[in-house]
Amino acid sequence: MNEIFNATPHRRYNILTGEWVLVSPHRTKRPWQGKQESSAPKNNISYDPNCYLCANNTRMNGEVNPNYKNTYVFKNDFGALMSDSPNLNYNEGLLKAETETGICKVICFSPNHSETLPDMEISAIEKVIEVWQKEYLELSNDDSINHVQIFENKGAIMGCSNPHPHGQIWAQKSIPNEVLKKTTKQQEYFIENGKSLLEDYIKQELKLDERIVFENDSFVSLVPFWAVWPYEVLIAPKRQTQHIGHLTDLEKRDYAEQIKIVTQKYDKLFNTSFPYSSGIHQSPTDKSYPEWHLHMSFYPPLLRSATVKKFMVGYEMFGMPQRDITAEIAANSLKDL
Repeated sequence: MNEIFNATPHRRYNILTGEWVLVSPHRTKRPWQGKQESSAPKNNISYDPNCYLCANNTRMNGEVNPNYKNTYVFKNDFGALMSDSPNLNYNEGLLKAETETGICKVICFSPNHSETLPDMEISAIEKVIEVWQKEYLELSNDDSINHVQIFENKGAIMGCSNPHPHGQIWAQKSIPNEVLKKTTKQQEYFIENGKSLLEDYIKQELKLDERIVFENDSFVSLVPFWAVWPYEVLIAPKRQTQHIGHLTDLEKRDYAEQIKIVTQKYDKLFNTSFPYSSGIHQSPTDKSYPEWHLHMSFYPPLLRSATVKKFMVGYEMFGMPQRDITAEIAANSLKDL
């Protein structure tokens, strides 16, 4: 892109949602007198007797975790969704509500209380991916489930309630808003062009090489052109793959390497255990979606340092998302690490 974009307010279009983001790169020069926070200290203990997620420990509901050695999955003791909710329906004038059912699960990445994804061996991350595959495929066979959301909140500032590294799965009857928007845009492109929107986008990004963070044989990580969060990253397979269950052994290995490299770069960026929310977007499970292209997004809040966060307030809440550094600057910062 023309260098003037790195100094001039402009807006960028998100091809996956049909929404715009305001980019204001000149704002990075403004003085900062806002809230400062201490960096989150890095845990260095492999076992915490008071942790509900460590092996052999008793959880709040009285169940005892097994002496697991790799990745461990269990039904969330305080899930946001329940499979046996009563069937309710409310429709009065402009007021509408209905029961939502589903299943929530917790995935402990490893028994080590302080081992986050960037600390894990690639082979261990592969085991996490295998669990994601297994859970997605099993839940997709449940007639009461139409969408499976796999995600991780890392760090207390992202609302993580337990420091033991873990992710979650929320599988539900309805298809969430963000997924509906992405389904619509991918479907429009697929009908018009007969191929994947993201596959063509990835080819263009690889050719330009302005926002690429890391590339291996079958996957690529990049800061998307329309990124909202300061150091947002998208990881996707180069070939169109509707969901994680379709990954080959080679792709699974490359995917694990991408996750390790990206999260290591995050930790090095501000020399802190880098917080983020990450999530996998893939095809819903109620029917076939030939237009869908699997991708994983990382939304980290840190903007200037380990203590200065990007807040979604004011204009972002009432207008549209806004960011202070361009995707190109963010990509170069990560790529160089």
